[in-house]
Amino acid sequence: MKNRGQRGGADGERIQKVLARGGVGSRREIERWIDEGRLKINGNPVGLGDRLKIGDQLQVNDRVVHWEKFAEQPTRVLLYHKPVGEVVTRSDPEGRPVVFTQLPKLAGSRWVSVGRLDINTSGLLLVTNNGELANRLMHPSSAVEREYAVRILGEVPNTMLAKLKEGVELEDGKANFDKIIFFGGEGANKWYNVIVTEGRNRLVRRLWESQQVIVSRLMRVRYGPVVLPERLKTSAFYELTDKELDLLFEFAGMVNEKPGLATKPDFKERKFKKQEAPNRTTRNK
Repeated sequence: MKNRGQRGGADGERIQKVLARGGVGSRREIERWIDEGRLKINGNPVGLGDRLKIGDQLQVNDRVVHWEKFAEQPTRVLLYHKPVGEVVTRSDPEGRPVVFTQLPKLAGSRWVSVGRLDINTSGLLLVTNNGELANRLMHPSSAVEREYAVRILGEVPNTMLAKLKEGVELEDGKANFDKIIFFGGEGANKWYNVIVTEGRNRLVRRLWESQQVIVSRLMRVRYGPVVLPERLKTSAFYELTDKELDLLFEFAGMVNEKPGLATKPDFKERKFKKQEAPNRTTRNK
């Protein structure tokens, strides 16, 4: 049988890098799978230094992975303005509209969403063809800020706000808002902007509902340094330019090794910096 490290020459590309780029998992996850013996090349167990070359057959958990479609290509990142009613999945058994059908087709790769938004949440959704970048932005250790605009129906006393910032027990553990900003509103409806650094399912909605108030509208307006452009309509997308991509890679602690061609925006280009706060726009009452 071929030695595990025999493939680690100059030819080819590291397996964990290829699969991470395709969004199969993070490099650390794939390295763990290799240690667990879950990967094979041409029927042989894979070692950490092994590389993929043209013609190699790769198996993960005894299933063939067509890794050639993850060939290195310029990174692209889209800002998609998700409307209420769309689901973040590739297909839906209930026949509901899915976000990926609204995006341009990719040759030889696929779009990977950076986190998710539930069907009743609108706003900023990042998608990219760089799985490693997506994993870095989503990983819990990154503690990337997510900012949401929330319309609340019900009374919100200061004691409730203090409790939500201190932390409340949910069914999957304690959680809290890192920041709550009152944004306006009259009568029963009031707007707040809240910031969390976790990506737990429906976290923002569940935190508010734990206090017996109703979330009547929820929209993500920022993910890390990326702000939802004011003029970007629902079901539309904006592609980051090379310069904006470099800033996003820097924020993620990565280097944009192969920047794509600059994209001319269809509206005034919005620049962002690592800690830029979103512009505040008037919310519908």
